[in-house]
Amino acid sequence: MVSKISGAEAFVECLRKENVEVIFGIPGGSLLPIHDELYDSSIRHILVRHEQCAAHMADGYARATGRTGVCMATSGPGATNLVTGIANAYMDSVPMVAFTGQVPTSMIGNDAFQEADITGITLPITKINYLIKNANHLPKTIREAFCIASTGRPGPVLVDIPKDVQITEIEFEYPKTFDLRGYKPTIEGHPLQIKRAIKAITDAERPIVYAGGGVIISNASEELRALAELTLTPVMTTLLGKGAFPENHPLSLGMVGMHGTKYANYAMTETDLIIAVGARFDDRVTGKLDAFAPNAKVIHIDIDPAEISKSVSVTIPIVGDAKSVLKEMIKGLREKPRIEWLKKIEEWKTEFPLRYDRSGKTLKPQFIIEQIHELCPDAIIATEVGQCQMWAAQYFKCTKPRSFISSGGLGTMGYGFPAAIGAKVGCPDKTVIDIAGDGSFQMTCQELATAVLNDVPVTVAILNNGFLGMVRQWQELFYDKRYAATYLGASPDFTKLAEAYGALGIEVRKPSEVKSAIEEAVTSDKPAVIDFKIDPEENVLPMVPAGAAINEIIDYEG
Repeated sequence: MVSKISGAEAFVECLRKENVEVIFGIPGGSLLPIHDELYDSSIRHILVRHEQCAAHMADGYARATGRTGVCMATSGPGATNLVTGIANAYMDSVPMVAFTGQVPTSMIGNDAFQEADITGITLPITKINYLIKNANHLPKTIREAFCIASTGRPGPVLVDIPKDVQITEIEFEYPKTFDLRGYKPTIEGHPLQIKRAIKAITDAERPIVYAGGGVIISNASEELRALAELTLTPVMTTLLGKGAFPENHPLSLGMVGMHGTKYANYAMTETDLIIAVGARFDDRVTGKLDAFAPNAKVIHIDIDPAEISKSVSVTIPIVGDAKSVLKEMIKGLREKPRIEWLKKIEEWKTEFPLRYDRSGKTLKPQFIIEQIHELCPDAIIATEVGQCQMWAAQYFKCTKPRSFISSGGLGTMGYGFPAAIGAKVGCPDKTVIDIAGDGSFQMTCQELATAVLNDVPVTVAILNNGFLGMVRQWQELFYDKRYAATYLGASPDFTKLAEAYGALGIEVRKPSEVKSAIEEAVTSDKPAVIDFKIDPEENVLPMVPAGAAINEIIDYEG
């Protein structure tokens, strides 16, 4: 006779089957049966201070480890507070399963206390979502949720579990296989298209590789490097592609786009062949579409067919997993000298390097990030959004995948700190540093309590300029310095704030203090906040104005 267990017990057993080691969340009335079962389980539950941060922590955990992140919130406002984090994961293709409690099935649709239609709300920002009305469907649903979240183009899946489903007894059996009609991601690229791509690369005189986060997701960095070195093709990345190709490699052009390097933008404009791998042609990369890479054919390798020719017309589409496709392409490629093209790129690199005022008269954010890189080259860097994010992207040279964690598509302020906590939970032996702005950090700084309580020693490096910096920069450049609603003014003393939570707080005002402050923070073995008082009107340059072609660049004079 098969023994029966409650839905809550089945939930925990399902997560064990999926090898879940940690859940980020906050309990509530609609989740009490599950939390009661988790109390005795080996699964670690990290209590956060806001549900949005639970989703960001699961997101950071997933990006740093390559495993699916899990978050959980109760019904109503708990569930809706997850929405920003779920949307963030959706935009950046992050594998995540979000569980929400729901009012009992008999109460659904009655405007019951703390009821929200979370499956309706999250329909556009999840790969799929489920409302479980029959407890017997719980194991199969959770099995599907984890498979769909982590396969094909990864993304978030939400499972809404009414309270009565959690207490109903069922005969537990976890499905051994997964088969959902109509869900068949294409992994292998079409042989004919791969053959066409090989010929195009062989014929090209000025090719470039444009690598995105899909390279990291598919663990294709080795294959990407092999292709680049074999064909002597320069590589530029998107923001989320940082780390896909070592940025200290002679063929690296760094990041392309609005705040990319000048030489990457010039190469993109002059190329005759774009080999796009796991990258969507985001508007921050393409700039003015009519002027984007006007002489280039485009090979686009992507596991999601919906990305092909979405914004840029593609010559050779290849739907498939980046690692699998690159492996096949390498087999057919041969070494080809591209002396003139590489010489031209070296000239651009020499003439247009990243630069800033290095006189040392004021504390420059670029200098701080260079110091972080020098002291902690193998750290996992998380970022907030805005100027701090772009300075980090420009000046922290990533050499390994999964070492740069940032909100790309949604651009979520407040993302970096909770994502850093999630990354540190997943990679406890790594140094994890969040590069923050004073505006972004104040959106989720309450998670200092979570970091302290759970002994998660991450460092937050605040580039404190007293402004919502990127908006202020746009106001300076395009609105005659009319700084409407961007001066933060009454920010707290961040060192005292950190100390109030039980973390380490350090204030830095001089360039000479930067190195010792970073060393003290990362060796303190406790959560730490460094408040760097930077030049308030320092800008992120180079910059391509919105709507301009990517070779129409604003930069420092001289």
